Amino acid sequence: MRPSERAQDPPSGGAKAAAATADYLDQRTGVGNAVKFFARKVFPDHWSFFLGEIALYSFVTLLVSGVFLTMFFVPSMAETHYPDDGVWATMRGVEMSEAFKSTLDLSFEVRGGLLMRQIHHWAALIFMASIVVHMMRVFFTGAFRKPREINWVVGFVLLILGLAAGFSGYSLPDDVLSGNGLRITDGVVKAIPIIGSYLSYFIFGGEFPGTDLIPRLFTVHILLVPGLILALIGLHLFLMVMHKHTQFPGSGRTNSNVVGYPALPVYAGKLLFNFFVVFGVIALMAGTMSINPVWNYGPYDPSPVSAGAQPDWYMLFLEGALRLMPGGAEFMIGDFTVPLNVIIPAMVVPGVLFTLLAAYPFIESFATGDTSEHHLLDRPRNRPFRTAFGTSLLMAFFILVLAGSNDLIATHFHLSINDITWVFRVLLFVGPWLTFVVTKRICLGLQRKDRELVLHGHETGRIVRFASGEYIEVHKPLDAHERWLRVQHEAVRPLEIEPAEDSRGVRRKGYRKDRVRQRLSQVFYEDRVEPVTPAELAAAHAAHGHAPAEVGAGHDDHAVATIAAGGGTQHGVPEGETVPDGRNR
Repeated sequence: MRPSERAQDPPSGGAKAAAATADYLDQRTGVGNAVKFFARKVFPDHWSFFLGEIALYSFVTLLVSGVFLTMFFVPSMAETHYPDDGVWATMRGVEMSEAFKSTLDLSFEVRGGLLMRQIHHWAALIFMASIVVHMMRVFFTGAFRKPREINWVVGFVLLILGLAAGFSGYSLPDDVLSGNGLRITDGVVKAIPIIGSYLSYFIFGGEFPGTDLIPRLFTVHILLVPGLILALIGLHLFLMVMHKHTQFPGSGRTNSNVVGYPALPVYAGKLLFNFFVVFGVIALMAGTMSINPVWNYGPYDPSPVSAGAQPDWYMLFLEGALRLMPGGAEFMIGDFTVPLNVIIPAMVVPGVLFTLLAAYPFIESFATGDTSEHHLLDRPRNRPFRTAFGTSLLMAFFILVLAGSNDLIATHFHLSINDITWVFRVLLFVGPWLTFVVTKRICLGLQRKDRELVLHGHETGRIVRFASGEYIEVHKPLDAHERWLRVQHEAVRPLEIEPAEDSRGVRRKGYRKDRVRQRLSQVFYEDRVEPVTPAELAAAHAAHGHAPAEVGAGHDDHAVATIAAGGGTQHGVPEGETVPDGRNR
């Protein structure tokens, strides 16, 4: 009997059981349809999309290490003494809280405890850093535009919850460093007029530091905030899948397709590999770089005060704002003191920064009047105001972060702390404005460079002499792919509105709102560089003496059609999701 005619071997018992289990679940949950949907889902491939994955994998690392730490940490402010035969000699016999003692025991007595503590802390820092950088990528590329405004707000709330998780976890060991942070928090809360003292009494369970704060922070840190973060991450991913993933502009990529790799098996394999890379890097950092050595700080005592105490980097901007504010800015209302030296840096400054960040997608949408969906990302140079505004916010944040370390700068570089403080005060007002102006001019310059390349091509360095004696430099025309990248963006112009009065002299309803929108759009788009039009392209080639065949070699009909369409869509590309071999789904 030939091999092809042999009877197939019956499936094994394990295969039968797996098939039966899958069939049972599919009939009762419909999981088969979900698996087929995600297996066919296509995701674009770009290194910047990995930033969001880093945040997700860092959070998973936080959950795993946090479960371990919860088994050994004692969230109590009850007073105790470190044993006389304890491992850390300098702490022997020292009075401390149960929370601080359990942190020392976790670090020195529990096998692998110090490694897990440092994994948890490093993962928290990387989690916040990846969220910030991921939001920067979304902001500068315009990925927050319709229909993703709600997802931007979800990401913003995740940022705030990350700050809350970091602050609550950082304060749990009850050491001197975290205690100083809680003392600042108590001062900020008490600065609130009228209700401040009552609110502080409620939070700390009495006079600061009280005896109830560590158990309350423990509940917030391991239950409330992680639960909210998990729910919002699920919502964030659901909205991303529902809206489909954004992609960078390029040949064959439109608002109606996705060019990339299918979820199974390619993208799922990459996700798993990336998770182990992130976890491995965090574990390597935890094993080689010490962080938050609380045994060097000692248990919290309100009496000692020292320089060089800073919170983690994501809270350092608040510290910097408090240090820059002059101390005498306060006044009285009746019997109540209004301490502007605390309210402005601790509430107004972060409130303004976060409000602008959260509301920006809606402000830009209001300014443009754009109601269409956008799945192609912007090149930052093509949105000068947005890019300049984002960099100015980042500059303000960096200045405040540096101001939070003014004492360390003074001691390390042997400078006057008063001079450093005044320099940062000036920079806080001048730096963001100067950054905005420079960044906007750079973006406009890059746009003009794109126009020159499209119209004249790349310089080759070849000089040709005509029979008439004229010398010209030969330029290499752009190919269709490069030209499409440089002209595909839409030309956004300031809004034009109807007159304030109609033909009968009656004032038009809604004119005031339209006027505000027009002024805002002028701020956004008054300074711009228009993309190249087909007429300009033809005129440029005529001026350079290109024959139609030469133009066609680098300027095909597809690219010209794209330019004529305003760059919003790519003609001749079928709708759907495109995988690398050119097939569409």
